[in-house]
Amino acid sequence: MSVHRTLCGRPALQLCRMFSSTSLPTLTLFTKDPCPLCDEAKELLQPFKHRFILQQVDISLPENRQWWDKYKWDIPVFHLNGQYLMKHGVDVALLDKLALWATNG
Repeated sequence: MSVHRTLCGRPALQLCRMFSSTSLPTLTLFTKDPCPLCDEAKELLQPFKHRFILQQVDISLPENRQWWDKYKWDIPVFHLNGQYLMKHGVDVALLDKLALWATNG
């Protein structure tokens, strides 16, 4: 699984700032049907559902061709407020750290 490992260090600082905004952040899931790994990822996200707005992008649709070209071998892929966050699955520890950082400022 690929994620930003230096949480709230330089590479992930912008993500942390976005997560702590006054409105809920948007977590975008790039997916397609069928995608068993995406289904598993959505289940893992259930405990976090009150902490973000989940937006799903079906990369197999013609209007999402750019995402198909970029992510066809990597789904599920996640962006947080438009910034790449992780791929191949959900890093629960990363989401916990982001939520903790947002809570504690």
